[in-house]
Amino acid sequence: MARTLGHFIEARDSLVTDAIDGLLASGGGTLARLDGYPDIRVVLRAERDAGKVAVISGGGSGHEPAHAGLVGAGLLDAAVCGDVFASPSADAVLAGILAVSGPAGCLVVVKNYAGDRLNFGLAAERARGMGIAVETVLVADDIALPGATQPRGVAGTLFVHKVAGHAAAAGLPLEEVAARARRAASAARSLGIAVSTATIPGSRRAERMEEGQAELGLGIHGEPGVERVALPPASDLARIMTERLAATLPGDGPLALLVNNLGATTSLEMQVLTRAVLATNLGKRVRLLLGPAPAMTALDMHGASLSFLALDGELEEALLSPVPVLHWPMAVRIAAPQVKPLPGGLEGERFTPSRDDKAAARIAAVAKALVAAEAELNALDAKVGDGDTGTTFAGAARAVLADLDKLPQADPPALARALAERIGRAAGGSSGVLGSIFFAAAGASLASGAVWPEALHEGVARVRAYGGAGPGDRTMLDALIPALDALKTGDLASAAHAAREGARATAGMTRAATGRSSYLASGDLQGTEDPGAAAIAIAFAALT
Repeated sequence: MARTLGHFIEARDSLVTDAIDGLLASGGGTLARLDGYPDIRVVLRAERDAGKVAVISGGGSGHEPAHAGLVGAGLLDAAVCGDVFASPSADAVLAGILAVSGPAGCLVVVKNYAGDRLNFGLAAERARGMGIAVETVLVADDIALPGATQPRGVAGTLFVHKVAGHAAAAGLPLEEVAARARRAASAARSLGIAVSTATIPGSRRAERMEEGQAELGLGIHGEPGVERVALPPASDLARIMTERLAATLPGDGPLALLVNNLGATTSLEMQVLTRAVLATNLGKRVRLLLGPAPAMTALDMHGASLSFLALDGELEEALLSPVPVLHWPMAVRIAAPQVKPLPGGLEGERFTPSRDDKAAARIAAVAKALVAAEAELNALDAKVGDGDTGTTFAGAARAVLADLDKLPQADPPALARALAERIGRAAGGSSGVLGSIFFAAAGASLASGAVWPEALHEGVARVRAYGGAGPGDRTMLDALIPALDALKTGDLASAAHAAREGARATAGMTRAATGRSSYLASGDLQGTEDPGAAAIAIAFAALT
C-alpha cells in the first residue's frame, strides 16, 4: 500500500477525481459531472436554464472551494478542474463549454496564468468555430509586482464570478454579461501574505521561511512572495498591505472587501486580521465585507489575501444578491458593532479596600511569580494538554495585581471572597473555576472562625467535591494537598518543599483522572509534570 505522507488521500493519481466525487456527494443533487474521468473533470449544475448565458471558469485544483465548490445558481454553471496547481486541458475546457452552452452563449472567466490563458483561450476559439457565442474575461487582480505586464489572477476572480453569475441569472445578453464581468475584473485588486508554503498532498512540505518570517505578495500556487519580511502585528500588517492596495485602486469611493483564507489560517487569526484591515484608512471605505473565509485557497498554506473591489450600483447589487451555494462567502454590509450592557446580577459583593502589608506582599509575590512562569507552564501543558495553563494562571495573577490596592487585605474572609471573584472573572477554563471555588470556600470557612490553614483545607475539600479529582489523579491537588498538610505543622518553607515534591511526583503518574491529560495515553504523560501542580509549587515557592 502506498504511503500518503500524512494526508487524507487514497492516491495522488486519483486525488482530484476522488475530491470531485466527494463534492458531488455533498451537493444534495444540485451538482453533476461529465463522464470523462480522468482526462475530463468538469463539475456542472445538474439543472440550469438553457436559455440563459452560461458562466464557466476553472483552473488547477488545490484552490478549493474555488472553482468547483462555487458551481450553483447565480454563480458558475460549470467548473473545469485540472491537476493540483495545473491548468486543465483545452479538451476538458471545451467539454465544459459544450455541456452548458445554449443559444445565449457562454462567458469564460480565466485567471491570468499562462497555462490557463492558453488552454481556456484555445477551447474558446474551438467553440466559436463550432458556432457557439463565446466571450472570455481575463482576471489579473494581483498587485504584488508593480508594473508587471502579466499580473496574476487570484482571489479577486471571485468578484468576477459573482458579478457574471448574477448578470446571467437575470437573463442579460452575453455582451452585457461580459461587459459587467470585465468591469469587475478591472476594478479588483488583491495582495497576499503567508507564513508557510503549500504542501501538495502526497508530498513533503518544503519550508523556505524561518520562524517569524512571512512572504508578502506570494501567489496561490506556492510560488515565492515578492519580498520576505519579519511578520509584524496584525495592525501593522494590515496597514502595510492596504497602503499598497490603496495606491492601485481608482477613486475614493466605496469598496467591497474579500478576506480570503489561503488554507491553514485559523478562524481566530482571520477575524483578528479582518478587524485590523477594517480599522485602516482603506478599510474605512469598505461597504461590503465577504468573509473571512476560505474562498480561493492554496492547499494548506498558512496565509491570507485581501481583495478589494471598487463599487458602483450594479456591482454592489450583484455582490449582495443571495445564492444557494454553500461555499460562497455572502457579502454583508459593514455596520458598527453593537455593544450591549452587562445584565444585572453580575456585580457581586462590593469590598471595602483595606491595607495589610504582609498580605499584600504575599499576594504580589505569588502573582508576579505566576506571570513570570507563563511560558514555562504553557510549554509543560503543550506536552500533556492544550498549552494554556500558564496563560490561565498568569491571567488570573494579572487581574489580582491590577486590583491589589482595592482588595480588603486586612479582612481575611472578605479577602478570600474577593480573590475568588477576581480569579473567576479573569481566568478561563476549569482552572479558573476551581480557583474561584477554592477561595470562596476558604472565605466562608474563615468567616466561621477558622484560621488560614484550616480554611484552605476546606477550599481543597470543595474543589475535590466539584472537580472530581483527588490525590494521585495528576492534578494541581497533588501539590496543593501535601503543601497544606505541611503548613498545619510547619512553616511556609516546609509547605513549599512539599508542593515541589508533590509536583515532581506527578511526572511519574501515568494516569490522569480529569482534564485534557485524561485523554492521553500513559506514554504521553510519563516524565512530564502536571502543569497545574507545577503552578502550585511555583506559588508556594514565591510565598517563602
